[in-house]
Amino acid sequence: MTPAAAHRPAARPTLTLSVLSLAALAYILLQSLVVPALPTIGRDLHTTQSTVTWVLTAYLLSASVATPILGRLGDMFGKKRMLVIVLASLVVGSVVAATTNSISVMIVARIVQGGGGAIFPLAFSIIRDELPRERIAGAIGLISAIIGIGAGFAIVLAGPIVDNLSFHWLFWIPGGMAAIAMVATMVLIPESPIKAPGRVSVSATLTLSGWLVALLLGVSEGENWGWTSPRVLGLFAAAGVLFIAWIAVELRSKQPLVDVRMMRIPTVWWTNVAATLFGFGMYSLMIAIPVFLQTPSSAGYGFNASIARSGFALLPMSGAMLIAGIATGRLTRRYGSKVPLVAGSVISAIGMLFLAAEHGSEWNVYVAMGLVGLGIGFAFSAMSNLVVEAVPATQTGVATGMNANVRTIGGSIGSQIVSTVIVAGVAAGAVPHERGYVVAFVVMGAALGAAGLAAALIPSRAARHAARPSDLSTAHEFDAMAVDASVIAPAEAGLAIGERLP
Repeated sequence: MTPAAAHRPAARPTLTLSVLSLAALAYILLQSLVVPALPTIGRDLHTTQSTVTWVLTAYLLSASVATPILGRLGDMFGKKRMLVIVLASLVVGSVVAATTNSISVMIVARIVQGGGGAIFPLAFSIIRDELPRERIAGAIGLISAIIGIGAGFAIVLAGPIVDNLSFHWLFWIPGGMAAIAMVATMVLIPESPIKAPGRVSVSATLTLSGWLVALLLGVSEGENWGWTSPRVLGLFAAAGVLFIAWIAVELRSKQPLVDVRMMRIPTVWWTNVAATLFGFGMYSLMIAIPVFLQTPSSAGYGFNASIARSGFALLPMSGAMLIAGIATGRLTRRYGSKVPLVAGSVISAIGMLFLAAEHGSEWNVYVAMGLVGLGIGFAFSAMSNLVVEAVPATQTGVATGMNANVRTIGGSIGSQIVSTVIVAGVAAGAVPHERGYVVAFVVMGAALGAAGLAAALIPSRAARHAARPSDLSTAHEFDAMAVDASVIAPAEAGLAIGERLP
């Protein structure tokens, strides 16, 4: 055991995982609770529909920039320290959003909250550093599953919260959760000694932020501004130029913000491709399904469902994701992470294609969402594990942060494409044709199926094992091997080199 590790408080895996889960859930609720409530927020704040959408857009743009950067800062300066800072930003942003009646202040508060996107890469880094080796895969699976679990429950809870309290409680509740998680992090989670000394490259930070904001803003506003408008085309052109500039800066840097060579590792590359496609499918269906159910049955389809009732249709997806997230750890230990990723793609694609063929009864939707949730739960958990095991411990935060970002990019693109497909050929203000939804369900199923093809190109378990990073610096590895040595040869046990991460 290293001298630094010897003086650190002992990690308590269950408590650590509970705190990280609470932090992740607070972030996801802050992201998703506002989606069904945007019309109410716009009405209460006396603003237009196009303006109020920035309550969501500002949050996602801020998160896309902050996630990889703060993940990298966690690798450099300490994961616990950075997690406390990130949770503090959630608390401050939530208090401001919950107490303001100004749309401008609300948007600023949402930008501050967006830093919470770094909770996931920081949580994965802490899990890798602090939990026993045999619990890493399952813990990462659970945290990954919270993305879908929290989003599904948020859509169900938003209506009752707004109806019985006010939209301000959409921020008070998760903000309180973030405050509890922040205090618990300071008290219960030890700081890992595993750090990657370096400096923050201003040029890399600016170019990375620039191309992410330009791309996501162009995609988000394309429908409102017009896909061929000068503003949208200019944003896409700027995104392309800044992306090339970012790559050039990172390749020349001796201490890159994001090691782009690491991003070209086959396991990381194909996992990120799969993540983009899964983001395309999951975020699109969370927009399309409630609207499909709310359509008046007089249109020849739909079920005239209320907002709350349509939200309940996503509960089977959330429940299935929880089950899959917990089960993925055991599957990963036995078969590796590639198998549940490929299986998750197949299962989720079957769910969407089933819905395209059979959607005449509400139970069809519930069955389809259960299948999709099971598949996405396997996939999200497996993707995070694949990235974690493919990169050195000192790059866990930034690597998983970029993986989260490509999911967001896929979701933004998918939401726009699916929305366009649904309303194609329909007059403004008219109810979409059933055919539009059928085609949209097929498109989402195809994206989820294509994720499986990308997953199939991930190197085999044996090849990944041979290519694993050589760093053996995590505290739990030294601790585990010290125990092993004492069992094998008590009289001769000293410092030993531990096994690599699974």
